[in-house]
Amino acid sequence: MTDDDTHDRRDSQESDLPKELSNLARRALAQAGFSRLDQIAGLSEDEIKQLHGVGPKAIDQLRRSLSAKGLSFAAEPGSRDNGAQP
Repeated sequence: MTDDDTHDRRDSQESDLPKELSNLARRALAQAGFSRLDQIAGLSEDEIKQLHGVGPKAIDQLRRSLSAKGLSFAAEPGSRDNGAQP
């Protein structure tokens, strides 16, 4: 058994969402099927913001928590320099 296997089993039972996250944001994430940061990583901020109850403060809290674990939101389409004029 690898450390990743142990980590995956533990994460399936525990939420690692920020403790300061509001109940409204926490419920919105839960209803969308998200209880762990690794599930949110790879989604864009815009995707998460579409959930009713997830506003700028929750996004900031999630961004900081993701960063602390070496994770991040996915880049927004067009957010990288893809040859567009400024």
